[in-house]
Amino acid sequence: MSTDAQQQAARDWNHWHQERTATVAAPYGPLSLTGTHWLSDYPEGRILAVPGHWAEDGDEVVLTAGPEDGLSVDGKPFTGQVRLGADRGPIDGSRVAHGGRRLVLLSREGLWAVRDFDPDSAARRAFRAIEATPYDPRWAVPGRFRPYDASRTVRVENADGVERGLGLGGEIAFALDGVEHTLQVAVEGDGSLWAVFADATSGDTSYRFRFLRPAAPAADGSVTVDLNRALLPPCAFADHFICPFPPPGNTLSIAVEAGERRRTDG
Repeated sequence: MSTDAQQQAARDWNHWHQERTATVAAPYGPLSLTGTHWLSDYPEGRILAVPGHWAEDGDEVVLTAGPEDGLSVDGKPFTGQVRLGADRGPIDGSRVAHGGRRLVLLSREGLWAVRDFDPDSAARRAFRAIEATPYDPRWAVPGRFRPYDASRTVRVENADGVERGLGLGGEIAFALDGVEHTLQVAVEGDGSLWAVFADATSGDTSYRFRFLRPAAPAADGSVTVDLNRALLPPCAFADHFICPFPPPGNTLSIAVEAGERRRTDG
């Protein structure tokens, strides 16, 4: 890579880092998550931290609320009963709100949960920065995507201690300092890739695991593996996320001293 190209890559990385910090610190960013309440833990339908009555009904949830609950649905004060599906858009676009809080419905492997996003969360007030290592061209290398013949699902522990399925569509192979490495990846709907990985810094000078999201591979399978853009997972910002741990084989033997490392509070 030429000097000019390296300088441009460093500028692009700085812009990316600034945007990431702004996204994390946004009113409904990951720092605002104050609870993930699984309805199976509340068979009577009353969640102490969340107003309303929430009841599973097949592939929907029935919310019942009175005036004393102070809820709104679709931006309007709500009383009565409404059937709801999982929220899949931006947090601030969720159907149910309680004042400034957004109550987001989540469905995982047949179980329902209500997530409570509060812009006034203690974590958001305390946050100062994402500690990250400045761009280094050493960590941006060519790789190759090797798709599996058929998608695979492996069971991995999640951050909440529960084992869940993680879908994998292939692996990326790349070399660092002459040594080849591989990471198993999921293939997103737009063709981009997603890896959950750990390395020799994990739990020491960086969070216990990180994410990597390479762009969609070219037609020949070539893809850039840029570890400068290793991401902290959402559970690094709030304990109530259920991020998957790295699948077997996705712990690199080297120290990846690049990308996002830790959350910094003040």
